Amino acid sequence: MKSLLGPTLATLSVAALLAGCSSPQHQEITVFAAASLQPTFSELGSQFEKDYPGTKVTFNFAGSADLVTQLKHGAPADVFASADTANMTAAVDAGLTAGEPVNFASNTLTIVTPPGNALNITTFADLADPGTQVVVCAPQVPCGAATEKLEQATGVRLTPVSEESAVIDVLGKITSGQADAGLVYITDASRAGSRVESIPVPESSSAVNTYPIAVLAESANPSAAHKFVELVTDPRGQTALTAAGFGSP
Repeated sequence: MKSLLGPTLATLSVAALLAGCSSPQHQEITVFAAASLQPTFSELGSQFEKDYPGTKVTFNFAGSADLVTQLKHGAPADVFASADTANMTAAVDAGLTAGEPVNFASNTLTIVTPPGNALNITTFADLADPGTQVVVCAPQVPCGAATEKLEQATGVRLTPVSEESAVIDVLGKITSGQADAGLVYITDASRAGSRVESIPVPESSSAVNTYPIAVLAESANPSAAHKFVELVTDPRGQTALTAAGFGSP
């Protein structure tokens, strides 16, 4: 299989372009997308419906690993956007995608604490201090895999009190005051605003997650599905992603 890191925004497959030529008006598509994409993709979904009156976009936001599992068990969907290349690879290997996935964004982790940062956490190593209640993503989830990379890069092993199946669940534990600190994407910390304090992690540059998107092989409306992928990868989609804090792919 070709590397998922190869495709860029300028290399959409010929098949994708041809399939996108017909109008997607009055079609419905279901987009399976990583939980960290929820605010931005919801915005783009509204834009897509304005662009093509009568078209309906339904989203299923969850951890990327959970989404792949759902797809493998036959869940109907038209587009899959993953928070890492590993889960997209799993989808490709299972024959779930149509054509080559396209990388459209990237993201990195940051530490978040409840307002006030009562334990004065300033570094990744502080998360390993005895008695510190830390929440992270489970290892099979992209943000969990990135956390493991951070542990390897820093030589610091964490003992989390909870491992969540999606990054929004980690954020929820912090905003509700159920833990002292958590590791989430910088986009999630930005969205949470004053509900959290964010502590940058310089070592996060060694654990960058690349986000790929693909039309699914069993899409009931491939024309609309390809058009949605085009919106995500065109200047409007990229501007929305940048505004939310995502990096370039």
